[in-house]
Amino acid sequence: MSETVAASHHRQISDGGFRAALFGLLDGLVTNVSLILGFAGANPGHDIVRLAGLAGLVAGAFSMGSGEYLSMRSQKELYEYEIDVERKALASAPEEERLELRDLFISRGVEKELAERLSTDLMRNPDLALRTHAREELGIDPSATGSPWIAASSSFLFFSVGAIIPLLPWVIVATGNVMWWSIGLAGAATLFVGGAVGHFTRRGVAYSALRALVIMAVASAVTFGVGALVGH
Repeated sequence: MSETVAASHHRQISDGGFRAALFGLLDGLVTNVSLILGFAGANPGHDIVRLAGLAGLVAGAFSMGSGEYLSMRSQKELYEYEIDVERKALASAPEEERLELRDLFISRGVEKELAERLSTDLMRNPDLALRTHAREELGIDPSATGSPWIAASSSFLFFSVGAIIPLLPWVIVATGNVMWWSIGLAGAATLFVGGAVGHFTRRGVAYSALRALVIMAVASAVTFGVGALVGH
């Protein structure tokens, strides 16, 4: 019962989906509002800005999703390889692995007699021994090596959501310059997402929200300036 209660205080973020969702949403907002304002700064016309925003949404979503998948897949394969090496070592040289675990416990401050008993008891259960060796020696939890598909789909979906927000005014309105609506929507969304990040990471809602807004503002201002310079 106590283990269940203790576990409920922590969120499951090891599958990569949580990180990919947050970064995807913020990346979609910052990337596409910057792209849209870069084109808007050159004043090429409503249709061109809208097309650029759509292209940025599609290309960015696929880039984020595929990149996140490849990253997580490579990490997962590396973890699985190292865990398999440890599994074979436990099968071929159990006593050496037990002594290694005992010495590791001692180095962590466990008394020698207790370390001896702990290492012996753990080695009687192959699965528990593998998990303990992987965590203590490699810093890996064999049951939480991440899900490439969850990370990729989260990144793709949330980047798309973030990217479509500054694009909405250009899609809803058929003609004209709706740049300030785009900036306003992106700014409000960035404040909200940044604040949510601060809430989840316990770093402070206001600080995280303002930090995200400043980053978006700087990126947007630079790209708008480049677009205006090149356009003229």
